[in-house]
Amino acid sequence: MSVLSIDGVWKTFGGHSVLRGIDLEVEAHEVVSLIGASGSGKSTLLRCVNLLETVDDGTIHLDGDEITDPRVNVDDVRKRLGIVFQAFNLFPHMTVLDNVTLAPRQVHRVARGPAEEQAHDLLARFGLADKARAYPDQLSGGQQQRVAIIRALATQPRLMLLDEVTSALDPELVVEVLGIIRELKDAGMTMILTTHEMGFCRDISDTVCFLDGGVLLEKGPPEKIFNEPENARTREFLSSVLESGRF
Repeated sequence: MSVLSIDGVWKTFGGHSVLRGIDLEVEAHEVVSLIGASGSGKSTLLRCVNLLETVDDGTIHLDGDEITDPRVNVDDVRKRLGIVFQAFNLFPHMTVLDNVTLAPRQVHRVARGPAEEQAHDLLARFGLADKARAYPDQLSGGQQQRVAIIRALATQPRLMLLDEVTSALDPELVVEVLGIIRELKDAGMTMILTTHEMGFCRDISDTVCFLDGGVLLEKGPPEKIFNEPENARTREFLSSVLESGRF
């Protein structure tokens, strides 16, 4: 059984269809990257998976359970998902430790001691052991994004959703965040990510999906998508990315 199954999903805003019949399967331990121009529907698709948006048609199943059923408990679904946005969204009045332990304690009802022990382990794992008592504004952008990823990991999610997590960073900080994502892949985390970092996408992905105008035009292994794309629009997009130096 797939971890995630998206079947015929449509989403419309103000009469404009942002997603048009998306079909996608994500298997356990698979890394799926969504690529495409801005406005192609990548972020909207992640928001639909996390139930931040309600789909207009189609279904989404998580481990066989239909999470787009109107009767579903949204909070229970989100307990099984981790999502990280391009904006860090850390609570500025809380320390790094409190940011990381908030969801385990308040949502998953983990006692403070075990929650903090796990948080310290995660912070040490990703090179932030000395930042537990720091506040977000005392961290670099790369450190803040690492904390945002660690916060999502602290709930032990079944599936991680990463939405352009490097786009708000200075170029020299991108590498440290990409390093975390690579480590998560090596550890077997199931992930869907949107990215404009094409070289990284080609290196880390098991499956690459090209979206254009809300349609999933082409999907396949990275060597196929990047070296032998079948769709003319895919070739056009990759050519423009190559010219811009984003590979």
